[in-house]
Amino acid sequence: MSSHHFVKEKQEPALLIVSQTGWDFQHLQPLLEWVPTILVTEESALKVLSLGIKVDVIVASQKFQRDNPQLGEEQFPVDFITVPADQFLSASLEYLTQSGHSAVNILPHDPQDHSQLEPYLKDLDIVFFHNGFRYFPAKQGSIKKWLPACSLQVLGEEGQFVEHQSSVTTHLFPINYLTSLEVTEGLQEFSSNRIFWLGTDIQTS
Repeated sequence: MSSHHFVKEKQEPALLIVSQTGWDFQHLQPLLEWVPTILVTEESALKVLSLGIKVDVIVASQKFQRDNPQLGEEQFPVDFITVPADQFLSASLEYLTQSGHSAVNILPHDPQDHSQLEPYLKDLDIVFFHNGFRYFPAKQGSIKKWLPACSLQVLGEEGQFVEHQSSVTTHLFPINYLTSLEVTEGLQEFSSNRIFWLGTDIQTS
C-alpha cells in the first residue's frame, strides 16, 4: 500500500470513507484493488489507519489535527483539509473535483441524503454504499443495465414516477422512500423525468 502515491493517475474512482461504522475490510478490498486516491474524515481516519491502509487526504477539524499531530508524519505525504464536521462531505467532493478526479466511491452514505450528492454529479461519477447495497445514479433520468434476478432499491424525490421496462413487463411506479423492486434476470431499463438512483445488492452488482 505504501507505494501507491507513485502509480495513481486519477483514472480509477477515488475512495471516500466517511465514518467508522457501516463497513468492514471485506467491503474495502475490491475498492482498494486499483490503488485509488483515498480520502478519510476524522470520523473514519483512525479505524482506516489501524488496518494499515495508506491515506492521501484527511478531512478534519482543527481540533482533530491538534489532537493527532502524529498523523502528518506517519502518513506523509498527506493533505489535510480543515473544515467543520458539517462540511466534511462537501469539502471532500470539492477537493476531488478541483484535483481532476472524475469518479468516487463513498462508503457509507445514507440513502436518505442522496440529494446532497446531486450537485456534484455534473463533475463526478458517484457511487455510494450503505447496508450491503451499492447505489448509482441515472444522471439523465434513464439507465439500462443487465441484472441477475435480484432485489433493487430505487431512490428519488418522494412521489417521483419511474417507468421500468424488461423483457417480460412494463410498469410505472411512484418512488416512496427506499422503494423495493424484484426483477428477473435480463436487461432492465428505467426512466424518469429527473435524476434517480438504483441500489443493487453488493453481491449481485
